[in-house]
Amino acid sequence: MSNKSNRFANLGFEDFRKLAKDESLSKYERIGFPDAYRSGKEELIFKDIVGKLTLLNEEGKTILDIGPGCSDLPRIMVNHCKPRKHSLILVDSPEMLDQLPEDPCVEKIAAFYPDCTQLIDRTAGKVDVILCYSVLHYIFVDTSIFRFLDISLSLLAPGGQMLIGDIPNVSKRKRFFASETGIRFHQEFMKTTDMPEVEFNRIEHAQIDDAVILSLLQRARAQGFDAYVLPQNIDLPMANRREDILIVRP
Repeated sequence: MSNKSNRFANLGFEDFRKLAKDESLSKYERIGFPDAYRSGKEELIFKDIVGKLTLLNEEGKTILDIGPGCSDLPRIMVNHCKPRKHSLILVDSPEMLDQLPEDPCVEKIAAFYPDCTQLIDRTAGKVDVILCYSVLHYIFVDTSIFRFLDISLSLLAPGGQMLIGDIPNVSKRKRFFASETGIRFHQEFMKTTDMPEVEFNRIEHAQIDDAVILSLLQRARAQGFDAYVLPQNIDLPMANRREDILIVRP
């Protein structure tokens, strides 16, 4: 593994603040991805998001984007929201937010979510759409995942939708690389005849697995919300080892 790849391992909120200011990195590397995983893919990612967060296609909604980063994806979101007269709230570090354009439809909140009490107090029960994309695995390490979920659910308006997207599920990854399709993918991608290394029934420190995914669904459902695990579109760069959670307030 290269030094640059090592740099993108085990990142937290403070690490991303440093990456955001590093001018030697691309806009994708600043959010923790090699260019090959995001360059030319973010329009496809947004299409997948809109297909699940259907309220984004309506008008006059309040949208909360948790950890948007500074790549093309938040800019696509802004351009989508403007003609539909949505109010878009972006919560991230000041270093990330400073790289995103100002717009009348956008409110920037420089904070570590969910430690932003004023925003939470004034938006409780009023947010139509919450998006948290490629962020849950960092939240899982940095703070209480159930506190994150509970606070987010408290913000949803009746009929509101929340997408926790692009979740790296180590259980799904193992299932894939233990399959014939996964073995072939590994060998073609790595240009090798070696088998991928897959170990079941082992402790996975700081990794999200099936148990974490299903516990989030159970907790949301127990609090009166509908919750689903959804696959990503096969066109997305890591669809074979990542998945999404959609939560809807009835």
